[in-house]
Amino acid sequence: MKLIISRLIAVLLLVIPGIGAAYGFLLMKDALYDYFAQTGNVELQNPVFAWGMFILGAILFLCGIAFIGGWTFYRDRKRNYLSSRFRAKRPRPPRPDSGSKTE
Repeated sequence: MKLIISRLIAVLLLVIPGIGAAYGFLLMKDALYDYFAQTGNVELQNPVFAWGMFILGAILFLCGIAFIGGWTFYRDRKRNYLSSRFRAKRPRPPRPDSGSKTE
């Protein structure tokens, strides 16, 4: 039973940022769509862009994508699925001393 609950919590930890990213994308899309709809309206002199809604959507979208991407990167690094350039760097072993250096 403990394993089922821990798996459910793990899934929720991924679903909540995913929903936040999707909602942020929708906010950005709606802000752009409303602006273009206002631009096409001949009765309006100056269409107004909803910067607050767009910036909030961008923040939600980027935070959700960054969380999911970081979680995936951390999991793949732990399971050694990454290519060599993303793996943790190991220190080079010291070179053996080749004797005295007299000049």
